[in-house]
Amino acid sequence: MQGRIIKSLAGFYYVEADDTVYQTRARGNFRKKGQTPYVGDFVDFSAEENSEGYILAIHERKNSLVRPPIVNIDQAVVIMSAKEPDFNGNLLDRFLVLLEHKNIQPLIYISKLDLLNSRADMDAIRARYEAIGYHFCYSLEELLPHLRDKVSVFMGQTGVGKSTLLNKIAPELDLETGEISETLGRGRHTTRAVSLYTVHGGKIADTPGFSSLDYEVDNAEDLNEAFPEIRKLSHSCKFRSCTHTHEPSCAVKEALEAGDLWQVRYDNYLQFLSEIENRRETYKKTVKRK
Repeated sequence: MQGRIIKSLAGFYYVEADDTVYQTRARGNFRKKGQTPYVGDFVDFSAEENSEGYILAIHERKNSLVRPPIVNIDQAVVIMSAKEPDFNGNLLDRFLVLLEHKNIQPLIYISKLDLLNSRADMDAIRARYEAIGYHFCYSLEELLPHLRDKVSVFMGQTGVGKSTLLNKIAPELDLETGEISETLGRGRHTTRAVSLYTVHGGKIADTPGFSSLDYEVDNAEDLNEAFPEIRKLSHSCKFRSCTHTHEPSCAVKEALEAGDLWQVRYDNYLQFLSEIENRRETYKKTVKRK
């Protein structure tokens, strides 16, 4: 039989096939091959009546996330709060870099808008990102049509109201939520496992909250590709390997000076590039000491 893993818990994999969910385990040979089944995997499996099934083969994946461990994703709803915690454009760009690198379509949802005295600043930020090509949602009504016929993963820093949003989308899930710690300015980790749920004509996944985000972009070329507006401009740079920092005839810097490139995004690009270079230097020093 063939199906999709919709939940992984305590060594068991719950596989959905023909509107039926089967409890399975992975065969031992997966461990020998260094393979691990993940939520979202399409698999071949065996299932006998009144007995535990076994996963026999894992189909090829179109994409994957390491943290959380989930695969074959169509889009990611990135939840950013307008307040408590304050909107963090740097963190949003980290999420976007990860998703661009993984070829996962981002959809940005802004929570806690009711806590703002004015939406003017948020509207200006929204307009900037939409000019790049990203879609923003301010309400549940805006978001729900985008979920149909897609596998959507919900991502967000701890405390932005991710579980609260998912409970509004599907109250029957009754996901655990946690209050914000006023002392620390962040929320407690409340989500326990990754699962796929069928709602609003699609499948959605809740994922553990983040207090920080690790992404897998580790070179200037991939970082360049992960900023759509910089990637587009870079085709006109004099040097193919231009990092848009010091090189002459750089189309990105020219666009910045002309006001055609958003300074905030360029600054975040430079910060991420610096972090990549620092990690490389640290790695080189570590290797030399061995």
